Parts: sequence; structure tokens; C-alpha cells
Amino acid sequence: MRRRTLTACLTLALLATLTSCGGGDENVTLRVLASPELADLEPLLGELKDDTGVELDMDYRATADLSGARGSTYDLAWPASDRSFLLRLQDKGEQTARPESTPIMRSPVVVGLTPRVADTLTARAPGGRLSWADLADAAADGTVRFGMADPRSSDTGRAALVGVATAAAGTGSALREQDVSCDRLRGFRSGQTLTGASSRELIASYTGHQSQADALIAHESELLSLNASKKLREPLRIVHPDDGMVLSDFPLLLLDTGERDAYRRVVDWLLRDDVQRELMRRTWRRPVNQDVTPAEPLRAAVGNALSYPDRLSIVERLVADYGDPASTTTDQVVFLLDFSTSMRGERIADLRAAFAGLSGADPTSTGKFARFYRGEHLTVVRFGGRVLQERTVTVRGDGDLRTLGKVVADGSFDDSTAVWSALDRGYRIAADAVREAPERPVAIVLMTDGESNAGISYEEFLRRYERLDADVRQVPTFPVHFGEADAAALGKAARATGGRMVDAGKSSLSDAFKEIRGCH
Repeated sequence: MRRRTLTACLTLALLATLTSCGGGDENVTLRVLASPELADLEPLLGELKDDTGVELDMDYRATADLSGARGSTYDLAWPASDRSFLLRLQDKGEQTARPESTPIMRSPVVVGLTPRVADTLTARAPGGRLSWADLADAAADGTVRFGMADPRSSDTGRAALVGVATAAAGTGSALREQDVSCDRLRGFRSGQTLTGASSRELIASYTGHQSQADALIAHESELLSLNASKKLREPLRIVHPDDGMVLSDFPLLLLDTGERDAYRRVVDWLLRDDVQRELMRRTWRRPVNQDVTPAEPLRAAVGNALSYPDRLSIVERLVADYGDPASTTTDQVVFLLDFSTSMRGERIADLRAAFAGLSGADPTSTGKFARFYRGEHLTVVRFGGRVLQERTVTVRGDGDLRTLGKVVADGSFDDSTAVWSALDRGYRIAADAVREAPERPVAIVLMTDGESNAGISYEEFLRRYERLDADVRQVPTFPVHFGEADAAALGKAARATGGRMVDAGKSSLSDAFKEIRGCH
């Protein structure tokens, strides 16, 4: 009897030990910091719990780099992309502390256009293949008004911004520090009329205010879902930009390593064939499981997948440069143009061609990103030994650009070159602009092909500059070195005012003007 009792007790103890060791079937709740886009997964979370015993407590929050995720009460994170988060860890020297991460679904950041605007833009584009450059050009001339999530808080908005900026750089590779030193996105930025802290918020805003935008920049999946919702007056036409897109893979990250078993149960379930098909059906995201055949709208190749920057400082600088997408973009540029007699002939022809290119005549990708845009304030000062002509316009349409074109096309020249008097005049114009609109960025572009032989000296200009108010002294000068101009003197002026000299002799005057567009 005693032996049977002991055997029974040992058997119960062994069963208890086996049960406690086999915790794979335990019910557990994991707290998840998730992209607001993933709210469309809610109907599946009950099935996940029933099949795995794991309940996901989703906290939908717009945070582009998962700020606050590490060292918090979150067990998992589920963003649209973990790129900014990993760059932040790398920046802190935490390469070895990267959490386990598993891609669950994929979707590229693309453009949805209203049919009318899509027809207009494809008719302009060679072969009807649209690029980010075409979109930037159309935003600058007022053809397109678009919505995009705020890149300061949204994964999707940040991916879109990186994609556009990478296309603007034109290098075909990931953005480098020098690629964002001169922001060429002002024209693109001028077309933004809708935003939101997340793309989910953006789309909700668009459905209620469809007349405020002609385009949405978001994940392909979101636009397909929006079209299927029947909330639109007419479906958006989805365009995969020809110059590439950033691809999001919606990774699930393990933040609390003590929950690895439950994490693996969730991942294994999400990657099952039947679940991947259901995810695709409900969300229009592309499956990562290669055994699952994509639905018809997802069978087209993604196209050129753009690389993400490899340094956090590059992304942060780009986001800071773009600023608050809800604010208007109204920069002012003062062009001081040398019209001394040495500019006659080929040089003045180059100058006029450069201005025509900035006014929209340049069909190249860089030309489309660098052009003048609606709302921009432009002043042209022609000078020789004195100011020959001065004209300021706010660009509202092609008529304003033609007005500036006529100023540059004027045939009068002067025998002298008063470089520093012209720059002094430029700062008086800048001072008036700063007083009129302190929030408006102002920059001066000084183009000359010779040495100063009239007017005030550089030393006198500098004395006058140093007496200016502090906010006016923040206005940079970007000298364009051309012909026989004094490079050393122009370089000194650039350094003294916080600008940078550009040498047109190394490329062309058109390329030099493109390089300094938006550098302020």
C-alpha cells in the first residue's frame, strides 16, 4: 500500500514537472507597441489567441523610430519598418543589443493619383512612366496637391520622404550626408496640402476632404484598401514611381527576451500559409511566405527598391529640413546677377538658359527637383558698376516666371563690376524681407564672372554687414564662381555669411544654380 502511494505521488510530481516545462501551451498576454496602420489586423487577433494561447495587447502609436520602446513595459514592437529604430541603436553603440526581428508582410510606399491628374501627368511623362521627379515638378507648378503622413512621427511618411530625397539626389544609392546638404525638396514640399501623425490619420482626413488633394503618398496596401472601401468619389490610380520606392516589411520585434517562446508561437502562426493568405486578403500587403501566390493586384513587380540611409544623422537632418508639413513653404531668394560687358555672348546665353531651366524648361530629373515653385518669393537684381534693374515676384503661375525671364533677357550691360555694392544691396533687400516675414527663410545668390572694380570694397561691405541685425546676418550668401571671378574673395564672403561657394567652371551655370537651390 505504501509502495503504491509513493508511486502515485511520484507520478503526479512528474506530470506536474512536465506540465510546467512544456509552457508552450500557456496562455500569455504580450503588450505590443504597434504602427497605427496595423489596426486592420484586429479581426485576426482573436484567432491568433485561440490557436496559440497568446493574446496581443496592441498599443497603436505613431512613432517613426519606436521612441520609448526599449526599457518600457512593451514586450514586442510591430512597426511598418524598424530602420530608424535600428539606426538609433547603432548611433548609441548598441549594435549587439539588436532585438530579434521577423518580417511579416511587405508593401512599397507609392502614389495614388486621381484619374484626372494621373492622365495629365502620364501624358507629360516619356512613355507614360511617372517618377518622383515628375511628381515634384507637378507639385512645384501647382498641378498636384498631395497628402503625406508627417515624417517626424510616421514610418510611412519617413519612408516616403527618404524615397523622394533619394530620387532627388540622383546617385542611385542610399542617401549620404552631402546629398541632403542642399535640400532640393522645396518644390515638392510646396504641393503638400494634407498630413497626419500617421498614414491612418492622413487617410481618414482625405476621405473627409477629398477636394483638398489630388494625390496620396502611402503604402500600396493602404491605397488598395482605400479604393476597396468605396469611400472615395472615384478610386485612386496607383503609381509605382519609376525612380524607385522604399519597401516596408512590417517586422515583429522581440523587446523582452523572457517572452521568446510566446514570440516564436506568434511568428510561426503569422507565417503559416493560410494566415499569410488571410493577411493579404484583409490588408492588401504582400506575403513574405514564398509559397503563397500574391493576389492579382499584387503580382506586378515592386520595381526598384531604394536603399535606406545607413546613418541616423542623415535621416534626422532630412526630417528636420522638411519641417512641419502642415506649415507653408514660402522661401525667398535674392539673385544678384553680374551684367558687366564681359558677360556678353556665350556667358549671358548660359545665364538665360539656367534661369529658363529653373522656370520649368529643364526636363531632367535634377531640373524638376530644383525648379522655382508656386509661393516662392524671387528677387532678381542685375548689376554692373551700379544696380541696373531690380524686380521681385511671388510665383503664382507661369506669368510671374516670364516676368523674371524678361529681366534676365534684358540686353543692357555696364562696363564696371561693383560686386560688393551689389551684395550690400542684396542684404538691404534681405533685411526688408526679414522684417516683413521673420518666419520666411531668405538666401542670396551672387553670380559674377569678374573681379570687383567699382563701388565699395569688401572690407566696407563687411563693416556694413556686421552692423545688421542678428536675424539678417543669418541670411547666407551663395556665390557662384564663373569665368575670371575672384574665387578667394567670393569664398571669404561665403564663409563670412554662413553660405557656400559653388564653382560653375567645374560643370555649368545651370548645374551650379541647381546645386544651391534650397540650401538655406
